[in-house]
Amino acid sequence: MSIKDSAGVLLLSLASGGRAVLGHPFSFYLGAVVVTYMFWWSGLTKLWDLPGTQAEMAHFGLNPPWFFALATIAVQLAGSALVIFGGRFAWLGAAPLALFTLATIPISHDFWNMQGQAAFLEKLWAQEHISIVGGLILAAILADLRSGPAKNERR
Repeated sequence: MSIKDSAGVLLLSLASGGRAVLGHPFSFYLGAVVVTYMFWWSGLTKLWDLPGTQAEMAHFGLNPPWFFALATIAVQLAGSALVIFGGRFAWLGAAPLALFTLATIPISHDFWNMQGQAAFLEKLWAQEHISIVGGLILAAILADLRSGPAKNERR
């Protein structure tokens, strides 16, 4: 067998193995946990340090701080849970998380009001936030597709 033939066999084996891994239900849950990591971890740390969370909200001018602290925790934890376990209702978690993520850009990553290195770093954070929104959209679509034919029959 030539090197070219061996490479082809190897690629076909990897492709079929990759489909098996990606098709396994565990893979969806692992991906959903990872794509929501920044939200559920942030929600838990905010819950564990409620006074610090309220101070953070006050720092960004969000009043009353207690309300925004509790709302942030609720959106982050409930939204993450819905993306991970919500099935066809994952979008009910993904949409608020996406809106929350986009709203943080003008509130805490306003790179257009900065200069130099600070502006560069905050722009990177804003771009990362936009990428996370894309991941949430894909997670909601995948969760919907995995939910079975009931949803797909209405199309």
